[in-house]
Amino acid sequence: MVALAFLPELWTEILIPVCAVVGIVFSLFQWFIVSRFRVSADQGASSHCGGAINGKNGYGDYLIEEEEGVNDQSVVAKCAEIQTAISEGATSFLFTEYRYVGVFMVIFAAIIFVFLGSVEGFSTENKPCTYDDTKTCKPALATAAFSTIAFILGAVTSVLSGFLGMKIATYANARTTLEARKGVGKAFIVAFRSGAVMGFLLAASGLLVLYITINVFKIYYGEDWEGLFEAITGYGLGGSSMALFGRVGGGIYTKAADVGADLVGKIERNIPEDDPRNPAVIADNVGDNVGDIAGMGSDLFGSYAEASCAALVVASISSFGINHDFTAMCYPLLISSMGILVCLITTLFATDFFEIKAVKEIEPALKNQLIISTVIMTVGIAIVSYVGLPSSFTIFNFGAQKVVKNWQLFLCVCVGLWAGLIIGFVTEYYTSNAYSPVQDVADSCRTGAATNVIFGLALGYKSVIIPIFAIAISIFVSFSFAAMYGVAVAALGMLSTIATGLAIDAYGPISDNAGGIAEMAGMSHRIRERTDALDAAGNTTAAIGKGFAIGSAALVSLALFGAFVSRAGVHTVDVLTPKVIIGLLVGAMLPYWFSAMTMKSVGSAALKMVEEVRRQVKTIPGLMEGTAKPDYATSVKISTDASIKEMIPPGCLVMLTPLIVGFFFGVETLSGVLAGSLVSGVQIAISASNTGGAWDNAKKYIEAGVSEHAKSLGPKGSEPHKAAVIGDTIGDPLKDTSGPSLNILIKLMAVESLVFAPFFATHGGILFKYL
Repeated sequence: MVALAFLPELWTEILIPVCAVVGIVFSLFQWFIVSRFRVSADQGASSHCGGAINGKNGYGDYLIEEEEGVNDQSVVAKCAEIQTAISEGATSFLFTEYRYVGVFMVIFAAIIFVFLGSVEGFSTENKPCTYDDTKTCKPALATAAFSTIAFILGAVTSVLSGFLGMKIATYANARTTLEARKGVGKAFIVAFRSGAVMGFLLAASGLLVLYITINVFKIYYGEDWEGLFEAITGYGLGGSSMALFGRVGGGIYTKAADVGADLVGKIERNIPEDDPRNPAVIADNVGDNVGDIAGMGSDLFGSYAEASCAALVVASISSFGINHDFTAMCYPLLISSMGILVCLITTLFATDFFEIKAVKEIEPALKNQLIISTVIMTVGIAIVSYVGLPSSFTIFNFGAQKVVKNWQLFLCVCVGLWAGLIIGFVTEYYTSNAYSPVQDVADSCRTGAATNVIFGLALGYKSVIIPIFAIAISIFVSFSFAAMYGVAVAALGMLSTIATGLAIDAYGPISDNAGGIAEMAGMSHRIRERTDALDAAGNTTAAIGKGFAIGSAALVSLALFGAFVSRAGVHTVDVLTPKVIIGLLVGAMLPYWFSAMTMKSVGSAALKMVEEVRRQVKTIPGLMEGTAKPDYATSVKISTDASIKEMIPPGCLVMLTPLIVGFFFGVETLSGVLAGSLVSGVQIAISASNTGGAWDNAKKYIEAGVSEHAKSLGPKGSEPHKAAVIGDTIGDPLKDTSGPSLNILIKLMAVESLVFAPFFATHGGILFKYL
């Protein structure tokens, strides 16, 4: 008798979409609350941009402007004007980027269809199943067609995730600024609720689209679950390919503007960050949204889609697929569904159960979100594992079936979940200015920029150690228990609290923009101190978000790699064979090549920005005196043009490498490339992200001047501060362009190889066939 999951199939079909809809409704509710904070000058001073809302975190407090005699109406009008400029700039850039990406999407969809359709000569006849030749499966042409559709769906969902995240962030930045007039707690609530809108919308919509896609495809595939879930892998490929261009294009945009603004503004002209006299300031604020919001949203969506696809592909050829146990098959989706409910409860701790009253409470409140969600999710995973899995089942393990208990799979998910928390806190330790590593980097600025750079690089290299051990232990435990399926669900465990992770990650750029708006609107110093405090916490949470993204990418990539070698018929990968060793060497080189391209792109774009800012400062009379406005539009155009142009070569490198290697050199060499890029890419990504984050917070540590040590290094404009600014400028492309993009490189090449595995297995390695 076949053991089935405790949860009936009907309940599974109801629970997953209901949880997804609950997440979407909750995100809309958060947006509704944020929208009640008005950004218009006609509300009157008594409304304080909060409408008639009353209660805790509350909205009837006095404004600093009233106390200091500043005209409230003009401040609100100025904030609204700046917010509009940032929103329009971000929207314009994304529409331009998406036009180019849309062309790529159409071309690559055609490649998928042609390559996969040619596996059996575009035959429409059913074929024997790969893993059970006594049964018949749908033709390769069907896989080609449905993989193409899944690719387009994943791409469109990824694009929409990034775009909606950007719109929400630009909608909330001025509202956060205006709420800061009543206290840091009020501003924190607006920024965090806005981040939650993005987090829940992305997590829930990704789950819902994937679930609907599976059920629609099932109408055609019927009992052929092997073919069904092989076609679903296109969903992950579409999500990550769009994330690549979003991350690279947005990263080049934001860092070109940021570096240009800092070099001329802070170093040469000694004016504050986000000073309205700086021509690059609007482009800088736009960049925060298109890079850190739209790019990060697409990135984590891609990770979630790929982890789900990897787990589903491996499960489809295990007892779940063989016995057609729909509930157990949907175990990865049940984990994500539980994650939405857990994150919903967790969010209430930050927005409703407790109130932020002081600056020192901001960072603990954000970190508590990670701890609370992880603890509750552990219980949630136990429940899902008990009701969603049979007590014993088999998992495909490179040509054999491995017997696994449901408690073992529970541990696989948990080890990924807790490894993510460890990576998050290690990242925070190395990038927060509350701890000694960043303070040591700040102290090194006493002797100039050179020692600052040396200390920062050393910090980044050292910060790799514990995360790599955490990832290695996760891989060992999960693989020992449940082979590659265990690794896939471990990655899903790390991503199960994605809604909370995205909320605290999106909070950072929103707070950063809020500070910029406060500076440009001429608001009081006390408000700027509050927004700076929000921003400093946001820098740390952004670094934590990147740590999560990189750690999950390592697990996802390995799971996809396992699915690829199984699908391509490679039972062992022997590193001593020439075919594999050359792949390892080339694969390990690719992250360096990719980083070189993206770093140089930022440098080239920043050079143009610096020249433009210098030109305007010299040629516009009264600009430095504040009597004339700079030409913001030209700076925005420079960043836009440069990023669109420069994102194409790195994108082509990543997308074409698996196709070229697989076709010309075969699946064994491609296996080596995937393994090599994973091993070196993870190390470079972690060190680059943490080095940049540390330099950024070392600069902010000096600028804030909270401790006696920090005061001895300041104030702004001092030689140590200028050295810190140079370090921050060097670190900007590391932490916001090259580092975060590398995690997309390693997982995108893996999922692309999995999608094209049937083609490579049939037609690949043509050079070795004739040599």
